Amino acid sequence: MTATARGRLTRFAWLSIAAALATIALKTSAFAITGSVGLLSDAMESVVNLVAAVVALAALTVAARPADDTHHYGHGKAEYFSAAVEGAMILVAALLIVISAAERLIHPQALQSVGVGLAITALASVINLAVGLLLIRVGKQHRSITLEADGKHLMTDVWTSVGVIIGVALVWLTGWERLDPIIALCVGVNILWTGYHLVSRSTAGLMDAALPRADLMTIESVLERHRCDTVQFHALRTRESGHHRFVSVHVLVPGDWSVQRGHDLLEELEADIVDRLPGTTVETHLEPLEDPASWRDVELGPDRVSARPATPPSDEDEHTASSGGPA
Repeated sequence: MTATARGRLTRFAWLSIAAALATIALKTSAFAITGSVGLLSDAMESVVNLVAAVVALAALTVAARPADDTHHYGHGKAEYFSAAVEGAMILVAALLIVISAAERLIHPQALQSVGVGLAITALASVINLAVGLLLIRVGKQHRSITLEADGKHLMTDVWTSVGVIIGVALVWLTGWERLDPIIALCVGVNILWTGYHLVSRSTAGLMDAALPRADLMTIESVLERHRCDTVQFHALRTRESGHHRFVSVHVLVPGDWSVQRGHDLLEELEADIVDRLPGTTVETHLEPLEDPASWRDVELGPDRVSARPATPPSDEDEHTASSGGPA
């Protein structure tokens, strides 16, 4: 994806900001009307959504910048900082919800004008649901962890609202005032779990974690199609930076191959990987199959998913290869 196309994703961050402003106004009104601690917690969650949306906009703006003299691999990792901030914001919101709910659990309070408050909250939830689903879809389509995290954040807000609506409605029907904070506590714990997963994912990206296993298996399937007696692979290493994937692999071929023949193989291999995994930068290193030194870099700790790992040639194999036979 070009930097220009990447920059267009910022319009979805603006949409998230608009949705956050609208839901803050609606949910604050609902709390003011009913006095429900659940609706108050829901409003606090929307404030966090606004802060997260602003952070997402900043991250997408930075990530859209092309590679430069000081950032040769681009600025894609800015998205991981955004996802980490959003995860942390979710955790803060959950803690605030738990604290408010615990206080109201100790000191219950009667609710007012519940029907109007629930209707307002339901409208806010519909807005968050529509925008959240859109952000998740676009985020996955363009491999933007920022938009996907922002969408998931909105979806947690939807679930918060659903739990709060159920709780407030039950309080209204049963008169059991402590049910309101109990529902809010349950929702707060669920949000804590979501925030933990967002922080974990962003941390893995900042630590240059390997690509997901599905991507690794895709790469291995490409290598397997090219693997034969005279072509082997090892030292497969991968990482991702925002939406971009990076793959490195060593290719071992007979030492008497011409430079052109080896180059053609590498070009075909790289094109096949990019075709299966768009947005991937592939780096290959060509080595002579018969040279034992070519196999020593296996000890560097490659990402291996092969069911048939390459092994150094024996003395007999080296003799056969040097005499022109299959290696």
